[in-house]
Amino acid sequence: MSRKPGPTRHTDTTSLENFLRPIVEQFGCDLEAADVTPAGRRRLLRVLVDRDRGISLDDVAEVTRAISKALDADDIMGDGAYTLEVSSPGVDRPLTLPRHWRRNLTRLVAVTLTDGGKLTGRIKSASDEAAELDVDGKRQSVAYADVEKAKVQIEFNRAAGNDEPETPADGTVEEN
Repeated sequence: MSRKPGPTRHTDTTSLENFLRPIVEQFGCDLEAADVTPAGRRRLLRVLVDRDRGISLDDVAEVTRAISKALDADDIMGDGAYTLEVSSPGVDRPLTLPRHWRRNLTRLVAVTLTDGGKLTGRIKSASDEAAELDVDGKRQSVAYADVEKAKVQIEFNRAAGNDEPETPADGTVEEN
């Protein structure tokens, strides 16, 4: 989505996120980030959205249309030209919030602790305060306050079907 050239105006990230959050939430999504960066004569507005069960390309297209319409009706981006880019965060996104841990249940994660320690384990559960990891066959609780950095590890040899099955929204479970 591109806009006409004109004088640019700086848009602070906090105001932009506050503007975009309710739009994104209408679609059951979380606003993960919004950032404006220079891109030649125009600016690039990059918006990252996600939700617990993942987000499809159709979902991204719907959110993009809604954001574009809202930006057209408001002057938060000023008169300057910009390009809108809406996507989901990549697998290399750091796990910084409890919902990031929850969305990656069963995945392998490398964690650097604030005391300098490091561990790698599979996420078994995630609460609002800590995650439970399987580290070499032993359960280990890791408080988010003790995590300096955590990232999902890409597993090319991971067998298909290792993710936990989705439960339908109405709570019913199908048996084969």
